[in-house]
Amino acid sequence: MNSSHELPESEEPHLPAALPVNDAPEGGTFNGDTGQLAVESRRVLVQLLLGPALDFRRQSRLWPVLLRDEEVIRSRLHELFLELVVDREQQIAFTRQVASEHLDVPVLLRKAPLTFLESALLLHLRSRLTQADAQGDRAVVSLQEMLEHLSVFEREKNPDRARFERQMTNAVEKAKKLSLLQRIRGDDERFEVSPTLKLLFPAEEIQALARIYSELAASGNGAGHEMSDDEHGDAEAGVIE
Repeated sequence: MNSSHELPESEEPHLPAALPVNDAPEGGTFNGDTGQLAVESRRVLVQLLLGPALDFRRQSRLWPVLLRDEEVIRSRLHELFLELVVDREQQIAFTRQVASEHLDVPVLLRKAPLTFLESALLLHLRSRLTQADAQGDRAVVSLQEMLEHLSVFEREKNPDRARFERQMTNAVEKAKKLSLLQRIRGDDERFEVSPTLKLLFPAEEIQALARIYSELAASGNGAGHEMSDDEHGDAEAGVIE
């Protein structure tokens, strides 16, 4: 079990307490303001657009605001051709692009293409989440654990070990950039896996991919596939271009 004092670093900005609508300055919250949302609701909207998710554990002040104003926030996102996804059990919410057969929808969210090793790492982190859930614990991984997991995909008699090490490091950095890894406070080499990963990669969608990666790891051909630029997965990073 992980000690209770180990907490992931919060990414919630240290902002002053939100002003209720009726306490806002006359004419809006700032000069020229024509918005109709309360300040704290705007912060929820911004966090959802910044992505990849709004997480109760990391944005505890914003979560109840989202639940309170979910209908109007969902409406504002629809105006941007975005859909709001809320998982009340996991206490996570994120946006995804609206899909329509009858409308050419402008794309606001960019895709985050994943290399072979990046996908392999996310599969491992997804597995750690499943294990942690079964034990009623938080999913915490170390940098060493992640690198050891990725090392099994190195090509036998690899002539460029330095390049492969860079690729492993880049895979970890990509997971951090997507906010799927949150650094444990006071420890630069241990991270908590974000529950967001369960929503971005549902279990039923990764089983076949996991089998393929296991076979590649067993055969020692994983690195050869990693070198290819046209074999990758896609994750909606929820970031405005």
